[in-house]
Amino acid sequence: MEGVLFPALAGIIGLVIGFIIAKMLEKTKANKLIVDTKDKARNIIKEARVEAEAIKKDKILQAKEKFIELKSEHEKVILSREKKVSDVEKRVRDKESQVSNELDKSKKNNKSLQKKEADYDYKIEFLEKRESEIEKIHKRHVDMLEQISGLSADEAKTELVASLKEEAKSDAMAFIQDTVEEAKMTAQQEARKVVLNTIQRVGVEQAVENCVSVFNLESDDVKGRIIGREGRNIRALESATGVEIIVDDTPEAIILSCFDPVRREIARLSMHKLVTDGRIHPARIEEIVRKTEKQINQEIIEVGKRTVIDLGIHGLHPELIKTVGRMKYRSSYGQNLLQHSREVANLCGIMAAEMGLNAKAAKRAGLLHDIGKVPETESELPHAILGMQWAEKYGEKPDVCNAIGAHHDEIEMKSMLSPIVQVCDAISGARPGARRQVLDSYIQRLKDLEDIAFGFTGVQKAYAIQAGRELRVMVESTKVSDTKAAELSFNISQKIQNDMTYPGQVKVTVIRETRAVNVAK
Repeated sequence: MEGVLFPALAGIIGLVIGFIIAKMLEKTKANKLIVDTKDKARNIIKEARVEAEAIKKDKILQAKEKFIELKSEHEKVILSREKKVSDVEKRVRDKESQVSNELDKSKKNNKSLQKKEADYDYKIEFLEKRESEIEKIHKRHVDMLEQISGLSADEAKTELVASLKEEAKSDAMAFIQDTVEEAKMTAQQEARKVVLNTIQRVGVEQAVENCVSVFNLESDDVKGRIIGREGRNIRALESATGVEIIVDDTPEAIILSCFDPVRREIARLSMHKLVTDGRIHPARIEEIVRKTEKQINQEIIEVGKRTVIDLGIHGLHPELIKTVGRMKYRSSYGQNLLQHSREVANLCGIMAAEMGLNAKAAKRAGLLHDIGKVPETESELPHAILGMQWAEKYGEKPDVCNAIGAHHDEIEMKSMLSPIVQVCDAISGARPGARRQVLDSYIQRLKDLEDIAFGFTGVQKAYAIQAGRELRVMVESTKVSDTKAAELSFNISQKIQNDMTYPGQVKVTVIRETRAVNVAK
């Protein structure tokens, strides 16, 4: 029994001892771990403190920099405010100085005014005393005169007035009679003097229109490009503008011939643009001609505006301004219509001023007196009546309208402006060389030639060229066939032969053109 228990007890004791030793080892290991952990914690805390110190120093440094920056900005703001305050204070001191100066001046003026018032009061008092003394003396003299003459003051005054009235009446009648006699003797002389003074004060040169313009070229090589292959360019130019283009042996020049100065100017400007651009072909020619026509229309408006501004005329209707501009390209018996109208306006203004009338209204009537000569469509009315109707339509005053309508005695004159306009129109037209009857009748004959062509069906364009020796007619290809074109040419020539009187022969050329146009997309 004992032999069994002893080994068991020894094993238990061994286990207990082993357990104790294990626990001691674990405790030692745990103590070591705790010590290591404490060392690490101390190291971490130490590092954290060092890092915190570094962060603290960095933040303090940043805070100091920010503080210095804010302080600098604050000082700048304070300096700016102090400068503004000092400026305001300076202005206030200046104002105070000005106010004090003004107060000193005001005090001096008040003293001076008070002194003057005292002087005036003294003078008024003195004058009142003198006036009362004079009244007493006057009354005493009147009493003495009444005693001497035996009449009262009112009776003497009535008798004196009656005698003076009779004397003044006789003197007035004699003066009136002398004035009437003198006016009768000098009326004609004065009228001549007014007219002569008016003519002498206006010396406008009159330009006589012709039907030919010369287009200068840089070299004769350009002539071939203007003519084009088989003459297609020059035909396109003549067809688009209605101007005959003469290319001859004249060096570096081409002749443009047309009775209508507007067409001639369009042709000249179009040719200048084509030569400058260098691209000359039928399509380009038609495009340039269209643009030039728009340019000329704008130029007409600008010419009208410049004319009314130069003459000092205001409030003219835009349509009347446009009509005035169209006068630049019209002539009356060879005399440029715009120059004639400007001269008449100046003459009317001068003559009206000489006679004591409204010079501005007279200028207005003088400028507009021939507007009926530039209608956009033909009219059977005389140009004076047509111009008067236009003026009434666009709000002109009755005296101006009457002056326009009566300057050729078509209607009765109702104001003094009417005879002035009539006389000045005659003065302007009567200058030697101012007008030519031959040119006007020649231009009218060319217009009649074109009008005859437009009277036939299918005619699209008609131009009288070569000084009226040829009538070139463009027809619509859809309405006129080739056979009908020859018949149309014959009929137009017969109509001209029967209705018109002219020297020489007139060639009638009918042109029918078919175009096929497609667009590549």
